[in-house]
Amino acid sequence: MTEPVAELDARYGEPDARPIPWAEVRAALGAAELFWVSTVRPDGRPHVTPLLAVWRDGALHFCTGADERKARNVASNPEVVLTTGTNARHGGTDLVVEGRAERVTDSGTLKALAGAWEDKYGADWHFDVLDGGFDGGNGLALVFRVEPTTAFGFGKGPYSQTRYRFPAG
Repeated sequence: MTEPVAELDARYGEPDARPIPWAEVRAALGAAELFWVSTVRPDGRPHVTPLLAVWRDGALHFCTGADERKARNVASNPEVVLTTGTNARHGGTDLVVEGRAERVTDSGTLKALAGAWEDKYGADWHFDVLDGGFDGGNGLALVFRVEPTTAFGFGKGPYSQTRYRFPAG
């Protein structure tokens, strides 16, 4: 993955703010336990729900049942936003990743992702690879990859807003 261009927006920060390095953002995305995914229903209404995600190979990955609202939304509009951070006003960093959710079906990639899920979240999140998705005992879960097209880091000590622009392609 090519490193993004980081742009500090001084309108939304303190005078001593600096851009948050992309390496710190990547580390935070990898360590975050909970994300919120925003999708759009076919009728244009927004839908937001919490989920678990894994950062691997330059992208966030999430899974969902084929009949769940977020899977149906992605089928009609694959543009999504994933957010994570701290639920505090002071300290920490909030992160926003915009991108296109693309289904992962390659069995080798799915096996690596299943291992990453279990490494990150423990044995309760063990998945077997089946029929181009994950099987965790509750039916088939579709797996999606979201490579960032744009991302934002909101620092809260000092306050800052960094925008990350990714090269096309």
